[in-house]
Amino acid sequence: MTYICQMYERKLPVRLECGLHLFMEIMSGKWKINLIWCIHQGINRPGELHRTLPNASRRLLDDQLAQLVAHGMLVKKVFDVKPFKVEYALTPLGQTLIPVIENTARWGESYRSELEEKIQKNPSFRGERS
Repeated sequence: MTYICQMYERKLPVRLECGLHLFMEIMSGKWKINLIWCIHQGINRPGELHRTLPNASRRLLDDQLAQLVAHGMLVKKVFDVKPFKVEYALTPLGQTLIPVIENTARWGESYRSELEEKIQKNPSFRGERS
């Protein structure tokens, strides 16, 4: 008997009727934007990515890398060598996210002081309970 186990079963259907929903479906995940940016910067091996993003668990990064591969944002290259070697690279579709990430970062920098003040005043913005 085969068991298929999933950690999370989606309770609401995926809404893909507009571009924003498509974007959110592909990019949902705490570390995906960071992973894409790191790979864009030339950090392309799983161990390097984990050292660059030490607050993320290795398993979570591996899961989100696999999702990005499945969605066509990254390509995974497995080398036939020992020790085992894997590298990730952006696909042409994944490359189109770089200007979006750069613009989002610019927006954050433009409103940094205002946003930091609001986040510090309201702990719920950081996912903490008051």
